[in-house]
Amino acid sequence: MFRVDDLFYEEKTVFLRVDLNSPIEDGKITSDARFRAVIPTIKYLLNEGARLVIATHQSRPYNGDYTTTEEHAEILGKLLGQEVEYVEDIFGRYARERIRSLKAGEVLMLENLRFAAEEVFYKPLEECEKTFFVRKLSPLIDNVVNDAFASAHRSQPSLVGFARLKPMAMGLLMEREVTALEKAYERGERPRVYVLGGAKVDDSLKVAENVLRSGRADLILTGGLVSQVFTLAKGFNLGNANIEFLTKKGLLELVDWAERILDEFYPLIRTPVDFAIDYRGGRLEIDLLSEEKRLFDSYPIMDIGSRTVEKYREILLNAGTIVANGPMGVFEREEFAVGTVGVFRSIGESKAFSVVGGGHSITSIQKYGIKGISHISTGGGAMLSFFAGEKLPVLEALRISYEKFREKIKRKDRNL
Repeated sequence: MFRVDDLFYEEKTVFLRVDLNSPIEDGKITSDARFRAVIPTIKYLLNEGARLVIATHQSRPYNGDYTTTEEHAEILGKLLGQEVEYVEDIFGRYARERIRSLKAGEVLMLENLRFAAEEVFYKPLEECEKTFFVRKLSPLIDNVVNDAFASAHRSQPSLVGFARLKPMAMGLLMEREVTALEKAYERGERPRVYVLGGAKVDDSLKVAENVLRSGRADLILTGGLVSQVFTLAKGFNLGNANIEFLTKKGLLELVDWAERILDEFYPLIRTPVDFAIDYRGGRLEIDLLSEEKRLFDSYPIMDIGSRTVEKYREILLNAGTIVANGPMGVFEREEFAVGTVGVFRSIGESKAFSVVGGGHSITSIQKYGIKGISHISTGGGAMLSFFAGEKLPVLEALRISYEKFREKIKRKDRNL
């Protein structure tokens, strides 16, 4: 794959795909984490004399946080210390005119890509290549840089459609993400411990199955809804209240799958020995083998318990490599952040090479000031797909572009 410093950018129009999809409350973006993550790539391209066209998406149609990229341009401009022009168009005449008028060192941001119907669906590269989006913008673009790792598991026109038409390089964030994940997956020191939490149970089951079957994991620790599904698969009763909740979420049907994984790898998958419930507005910890577990019939599980945190901590402090995705419970409520904070702090204190990803994971790490984690990934879904052994469409597109253009363009000599 081309790295960003393989190509020349002076006086060239560069299409930079980033993922600035951010949490929004009361109509305002509440985190600039993803903006800061792509600043090094943007500064590099501008220093090289590029005319920069930045493209991102925000949410999905009909969601409450589905909005324009006007504020995204403002935030980026403040971080860069220069104007980022917001263009209220994507590939129409106005957008094309503004792109043509760019001068070296100038930046514009296109409208929310998902305002275009073609960007909402996932299609093979060949079909993405034929979209109006790609056909209209391709004649105006010299190079493409992809720094949208958080969207690397998607196949959409802005992400893969230019691969065979223009040289496409990894941005600095993309390169850093891929390097860290490959290190953990392929070359990480043992024991390799995976911590799977949160609500993406099906994705976590794919990861567990892949890393155990391929011998890339030595132990898996579970939390969040993932741990509840595995606990049910082990034959424990989590009570009517929690089973009803899992049923509503469509997760009860995954118990059979979890049971099949346990049949093959039982000793390598650890589940909580205690859980914390919301009992009369407060935290109450219940041992899975105690008589108090009858309360599971009426009160929802909100976190893993303190005994589980201690058991997990001992394992994590002795790990060589740690991969973690998703919180251990409902960390947004302080009394139920004990599991998430305890596990993530243990990861930070471990000498292991650690990779942590997922939007909620990042939020909890920032909220509680957790330090010492080797790499915090910007992409939860993309990270899970990577560790599930799936091919990421954006990485495949980068390889295709490299094969197409490596003999046709002059690459930079990094020794100069």
